[in-house]
Amino acid sequence: MSRSGFCLVLILMTVSPMSISSDRLSDKPFTTRSEVHAVNGMAATSQPLATQIALDILRQGGSAVDAAIAANAALGLMEPTGCGIGGDLYAIVWDSEKGELTGLNASGRSPKSLTLDELRERGLEKIPAFGPLPVSVPGAVDGWFELHERYGRLPMADVLAPAVRYAREGFPLSEVIAYYWARNAERLKEFPGFAEVFLPGGRAPAKGEIFRNPRLADTYETLGTEGRDAFYKGDMARAIADYMAEQGGFMTYEDLASHRSEWVTPVSTSYRGYDVWELPPNGQGIAALQMLNILEPYDLRALGHDSPEYLHLLVEAKKLAFEDRARFYADMDFADVPVERLISKAYADERRALIDPKRAAKAYPAGDSALESGDTIYLTVADADGNMISLIQSNYRGMGSGMTPGNLGFVLQDRGELFSLEPGHANVYEPGKRPFHTIIPAFVTRDGKPVMSFGVMGGAMQPQGHVQILVNMIDFGMNLQEAGDAPRLRHTGSSQPTGEQMTDGGVVALENGFSPETVRGLLQLGHEVRTDLGGYGGYQAIYRDHENGVYIGASESRKDGHAAGY
Repeated sequence: MSRSGFCLVLILMTVSPMSISSDRLSDKPFTTRSEVHAVNGMAATSQPLATQIALDILRQGGSAVDAAIAANAALGLMEPTGCGIGGDLYAIVWDSEKGELTGLNASGRSPKSLTLDELRERGLEKIPAFGPLPVSVPGAVDGWFELHERYGRLPMADVLAPAVRYAREGFPLSEVIAYYWARNAERLKEFPGFAEVFLPGGRAPAKGEIFRNPRLADTYETLGTEGRDAFYKGDMARAIADYMAEQGGFMTYEDLASHRSEWVTPVSTSYRGYDVWELPPNGQGIAALQMLNILEPYDLRALGHDSPEYLHLLVEAKKLAFEDRARFYADMDFADVPVERLISKAYADERRALIDPKRAAKAYPAGDSALESGDTIYLTVADADGNMISLIQSNYRGMGSGMTPGNLGFVLQDRGELFSLEPGHANVYEPGKRPFHTIIPAFVTRDGKPVMSFGVMGGAMQPQGHVQILVNMIDFGMNLQEAGDAPRLRHTGSSQPTGEQMTDGGVVALENGFSPETVRGLLQLGHEVRTDLGGYGGYQAIYRDHENGVYIGASESRKDGHAAGY
């Protein structure tokens, strides 16, 4: 489903105020809506009921992290097309008391009993997208409990209670989620256990119909009372391991029992006076930092948002960063990823010199550093004490592998698909290794103060989306909602961490809202342009207005999203 909508974001630079008339922003070529303003707390998620749950938890005295976990649990029920506790999680947290950012990598590892030789002996050129082979250990539950132990205020049972109630009593499906539910069902319905959970009456529930998941309610209830070990070392772990063995899979009880999340230090680059923060690999967040470094010397504001010149530079910067992504990004416990070099200004200068401002490149080499299609959920919450969390969580490929264990009420992820089977590749499959990951939360600070927590869902679109949101705000003067609602570009066809190489320049997909002149200009520069492709992501954001002591929220019109505060 192609959803063409556009959002407004808080102005980060001093610009003339926009004239607002009775027909909203009449000088804009796209539709938008107002930002949300509140003092005590703010939540932005991709499902309105989940946003309300987050606010309820804040009103009960919960922290931003409590509210984020509650919303994530609700989304695992209400938007299983993008997330669930069979998947992984990443987060960046602003700790207002300490005045610092902390990152959490809650991604799982590959089965220790599955080897590269086993995969190659099966004649595979890549790990399949569905079934038992791409399943890696689900890290989200451990991520919840790690976050909660450090930043939570309410008991976990209270945090999960709203999702338990909705799982038992039911909730009405929203429009976009219902669409993707039906699409996922077509390819996953034959996997054992999937239909019993997700296809009541033998079909996907439709928009507005009530869906219940009592199995997931039982699972959440057990987690609330017994803790994370119930999932990784208790009966749930045994049920998952037994199911995987029955399906010919390799993930075992020992894989689950040995899982751990990792607290990490976010990394950053400066862009026109703002510090943009991402998590280091195994995710792709530093690709956004590389792109920003390449773009910074150009006068993008003078070029304009709807100009072939700006979009050409954006695409070429993306191509350069993604060549490095394909070569270097991997689990840093297994590969020497030169993060500091890759996100340096000096390295960006070297890479920028390869760009021809008058012609699209068919291919670029990866730097000398001394694909994928997935749906995801992103959410962000801020509380009255100034704490903020940027959280992203996913199954990969929408509803994951199709592996639906026991009576637990969720699908296991298929992140293992993103391993390379090429010996010597940084992201080559190895037992106990975290695969390359697409999901990335982001954060912006300035002068040591929190400015914005944000994210853009959608596979390889995510770093491209991060850059476009920031450029929309910083260079083009859009506000928080507008920056998300403005039409986006998505380049596909770059070299992949699974081994495929770009040789033909890829395809530039343009969302509705760019002018015919811009399309014509990109074609003249040598780009292959499409306007009929979807997958432009899903955006949520919270901005901290320190001058007025106000939070500003924005949400994605391409999804069922909703930002609200109190």
